[in-house]
Amino acid sequence: MFCNHQSMVAINRRVVLVRRPQGQATPDCFSVEETPLRELEPGQVRVAVEYVSVDAGTRTMLRGEGFHQQVGLGETILASGVGRIIETAADGWEIGQAVKGGLGVQTIATVMSSAVRPIDSATGPLSLHLGALSASTGATAWIGVRNIGKPQPGETFVVSAAAGAVGSIAGQIAKFDGARVIGIAGGPDKKAYVVDTLGFDAAIDYKNEDVHARLRELCPDGVNVFFDNVGGPILDAVLDNLAMHARVVICGAISHYDDMDNITGPSLYLRLAERQSRMEGFAYFHFPDSIGPATIELAEGVRDGSLTSTEHVLDGIERYPEALQFMFNGGNTGKLLVKVS
Repeated sequence: MFCNHQSMVAINRRVVLVRRPQGQATPDCFSVEETPLRELEPGQVRVAVEYVSVDAGTRTMLRGEGFHQQVGLGETILASGVGRIIETAADGWEIGQAVKGGLGVQTIATVMSSAVRPIDSATGPLSLHLGALSASTGATAWIGVRNIGKPQPGETFVVSAAAGAVGSIAGQIAKFDGARVIGIAGGPDKKAYVVDTLGFDAAIDYKNEDVHARLRELCPDGVNVFFDNVGGPILDAVLDNLAMHARVVICGAISHYDDMDNITGPSLYLRLAERQSRMEGFAYFHFPDSIGPATIELAEGVRDGSLTSTEHVLDGIERYPEALQFMFNGGNTGKLLVKVS
C-alpha cells in the first residue's frame, strides 16, 4: 500500500569531501554540513541511518578518477549503511522497515527505493549487515576462500590484515575447511586476538617481527594458499615462501591506497612460475551466484556462535573522517563502523 509519512526530522548532517587527499585522507579533507530535507519525490524513501561502513576501498573513491565510483568535491562521502525508513513515497515500503544500501555518510538518506533492499532485523544487530552478512565483507571472504583459494584439509593458509573485517572471516572459513591457518597482523594485541579469539593456529606481528623469517619458521613446507589484503613487502615475503602449486588470492592492497599513482608490483612474482603456482584477483560482484549461499552460511555461523564477528564502533557522524584515518593506521580490530544514531 502506498504510504506517505511526514518525517519529524528537518535537517540532515552529512560528511562531504572538501579537499582531495594527497597521501593519507586526513580529517581536514572533510567537512560536516547540515542541509534541510526536501519533500520526497515519487519513488523515493527516506532512511534514518543507524550505522555506516568504514572501508579501505573508500580511499580510492576520493582521487577523482579510478576503477571505483568517485566522490566529487562538495559531495557526500559514499558508504554502505543500514537504517530504518522514516518516510516513503514508494509503493511496497513501510515506515520502520530495516534496509541496507548505498546510504552515504549522513544521518538521513533520501534515495530512490531501488537503491536499498530490506534486511532481516531478527538475525541480530543491523550492523551485522555491514560486516559478516555483507557482500563486501563476509561474502568477499567466503568467495575468496571457497571459489579461488580452495584450501584443502592439512594445507597451510596464510591471510594478511588478519585482524581486519575480511581477513578475520577468511581465516575462520579456511579453518572450518580443515586448513592450518596463520594470520599476519600488526601489533601484539592483534596477534593475540588472531590466535586466542579467532582460533588461528599461529600469527605473525609484522610491526615487530621479520615476516619472511617467521614464515620460514612456521611454514617449513611452504604456503599453500595466501589470501592477501595488503600487498607490498608482505606479499613479496609470502611469494618467497610459496609451496608448489600454491594459490595466491588478491582481495585488496591497503598498503597502496594512499598513493595509487605510485604502485609497485611484487618483485618476487617469478616464484609463481618456479613453483607452478597462480595468483588471481577478484571482487565479490564477479561471483553474483555465490553471494546468497555465502550469506546463508555466514548467518548460520553467527547464530550458532561458530563464527566470530567483531565490531569496532566509533560514535557520531562527525567521527567518520577520524575513523577512516584510524583504519589506515591499523587501529581497528574487526569490522570498523560509525554509529550514526
